[in-house]
Amino acid sequence: MKNLAYKQYIFEIVAAGLLIAIGILIPMVSPLRIIIPPASYTLGVHVPIFIAMFISPRVAIAVAIGTTAGFFMGGFPLVIVLRAASHLLYVIPGALFLSKIDKFNFRGVRLRVFSLVMALIHAVAETAAVLFFFMGTSFPEGQGVLWVLGFVGLGTIIHSMFDLEIANIVRVALHKQKSLRKQLGA
Repeated sequence: MKNLAYKQYIFEIVAAGLLIAIGILIPMVSPLRIIIPPASYTLGVHVPIFIAMFISPRVAIAVAIGTTAGFFMGGFPLVIVLRAASHLLYVIPGALFLSKIDKFNFRGVRLRVFSLVMALIHAVAETAAVLFFFMGTSFPEGQGVLWVLGFVGLGTIIHSMFDLEIANIVRVALHKQKSLRKQLGA
């Protein structure tokens, strides 16, 4: 039994490291992105975080913190680093919820409702981070609170739901590998 827990722990460390690396690399190299400062949408950027949420709360928290640190050290604009840090606000409750359910049968309407709830928390957190960033200063020309609510808030909801769908496709494909079933919650 002790050996099994040790193997799971090692799996989580390796998975967290790989997902952090992928989470930092995607926004640097992806051609599938739209940038309308302070909003930015890079398809797939949240996939590593969502996959981590399906593994365990520890891995999800590590990936959220690791990608935030990576964005900071990579010289990304501070508003992007703050948006990445805000991911902890949806990662923690989402990963805790996922740790308590049968993930093998988590699909269909239940998955879509979860996706919408996570997207709403995600959007509120990122919008708050952007508004906090501009607090005490003025917004860039042509932008204001309504602009942030629309582009950052609504855009994040859509972006987050797309990325969770991609993460779920990857999760299901990984689940088919017998050696990964236990770690992915089957």
